[in-house]
Amino acid sequence: MKEKLGFTGELTCAMSVSNLEKSIKWFQENLDFKLIYKMEEMGWCEMETPVQEVRLGLSQVEKFENKGGVTMTFGVTDIEKAKKQLEEKGVKFDGDIYVIDEFVKLVTFFDPDGNSFMLFQGLSED
Repeated sequence: MKEKLGFTGELTCAMSVSNLEKSIKWFQENLDFKLIYKMEEMGWCEMETPVQEVRLGLSQVEKFENKGGVTMTFGVTDIEKAKKQLEEKGVKFDGDIYVIDEFVKLVTFFDPDGNSFMLFQGLSED
């Protein structure tokens, strides 16, 4: 029998940014993320997200290139309300809310570097 990897249940999603201070402020003001720690000499920080044991790690790089990758997708109770609140703060969205009938509502938005994130609202009744 293979030995399991020993996952702890914690998850840190790392992404590159062009300006660490600007990004920290953006995530605090727009998504209410909390700064856990910052390592100035490394250009790195970790932020607490509203999802238990899920953190966002930001790494400032000299030459930022947005090449895509994993998109963090956060569940919300009212996607229309959440989108409106973010739009009022100047957050940029990729169009309107997309609805898959009786399943989910989705909408994509971007941080200042163009990294994509999504909000979702489940529609299925369990």
